[in-house]
Amino acid sequence: MHRGTDFLGTDLAILGGAMSWVSERNLVSAISNAGGFGVIACGAMTPELLDREIAETKARTSKPFGVNLITMHPQLSDLIGVCATHGVGHVVLAGGLPPGGAIEAIKGNGAKLIAFAPALALAKKLIRSGADALVIEGMEAGGHIGPVSTSVLAQEILPEVAHDVPVFVAGGIGRGEAIAAYLEMGAVGVQLGTRFVCATESIAHPNFKRAFIRASARDAIPSVQIDPRLPVIPVRALKNREMENFAAKQREVAQKLDDGAIEMAEAQLQIEHYWAGALRRAVIDGDVESGSVMAGQSVGMVKKEEPVADILAELVDEAAAALGSRG
Repeated sequence: MHRGTDFLGTDLAILGGAMSWVSERNLVSAISNAGGFGVIACGAMTPELLDREIAETKARTSKPFGVNLITMHPQLSDLIGVCATHGVGHVVLAGGLPPGGAIEAIKGNGAKLIAFAPALALAKKLIRSGADALVIEGMEAGGHIGPVSTSVLAQEILPEVAHDVPVFVAGGIGRGEAIAAYLEMGAVGVQLGTRFVCATESIAHPNFKRAFIRASARDAIPSVQIDPRLPVIPVRALKNREMENFAAKQREVAQKLDDGAIEMAEAQLQIEHYWAGALRRAVIDGDVESGSVMAGQSVGMVKKEEPVADILAELVDEAAAALGSRG
C-alpha cells in the first residue's frame, strides 16, 4: 500500500468512491481527515457549483482529496479549469475515453490523472495516453457499472499493468480481507463507496441510510436496457419502483431518437440527468421508492451508522489481521 499512499499523499490508500449527492464536502473531508482519500463527485454540477464545493471541502480539511469528473459532461474543460484554479492535486476521470485535450489539460495544470479502466485494452490505452493511475471497478459496484466482476478484472488487468502505474481496485469491497487480497495481487489500494454511505458524516437522508442497513447483497440489482439502439450504461441500485420507472424513461428517450427530435449524445445526456434527479430524490429528499437508491452488492456488509474513522480503522485492522495470518 506504500506505493498507493505515496501517490495520493495519504496515510491509507483507500479512496472514497465518487457518489453523486453523497460524496460532497462533509463526507469527502471526513474521509481525508481520517487518513483516506476523499473524492468529490462532480456529476452534473456546473463549474460554479464545483468551485463552491471544492472551496467548502478545503475549508474542512487540509489533507489531500480529489475530484471526479464525468467525461461526457458538456463543460468538462471548464470543470478542469476550476480544479486547476483550486490546485486540486488529483483528478479522477470516469465514463469512458476522455475527449481530446482533456488529459493534457489536467496534467498541464500539475494534477495527477486517475482514470477508470473497465477492460485491459482500455487500461493500456489510458496509460499510453498519460494516465498516472487507474481504477479498475467491477460490476458489483453501485451506480454505473460495467459487465465484468471485480475479481476477474483484477486477474486480467493487474498482472499486465500494475508494474507500470498504480492501480486501485473497486467494486464489491466491504471488508479488509478483500483489501489484503487485492494488495497481494498487485493493487496499491482500493476504492469503496457503499461502505461510506451510512457514515455519520454522510448527508444522505435517514431513509436512504435505513434502506442500506436493511438490504442484503441480492437486493442491489442492475437496471435493464430496454432498447438496443440506445446504449445505456447499467446502474446498480436497490430494487424499488424507480427501477421500473427507468424502463419507461428509456422508451420515451428512444422514441425521441426515432422521431429525429434528438441526437444520440443528447439522448445519453438526458438519461444521465434523469439518474441525477432520481438519485437526488432518494439521497436528499428521502424518497426511497420513486428515487434511485444506488448501492453496490457490498451493501449487505453495511450494518449501522458509524463515523468514517471507525469504518477505516475496522477495514485496516481486518486487512492487517488477514496479512498477518499468512505468516
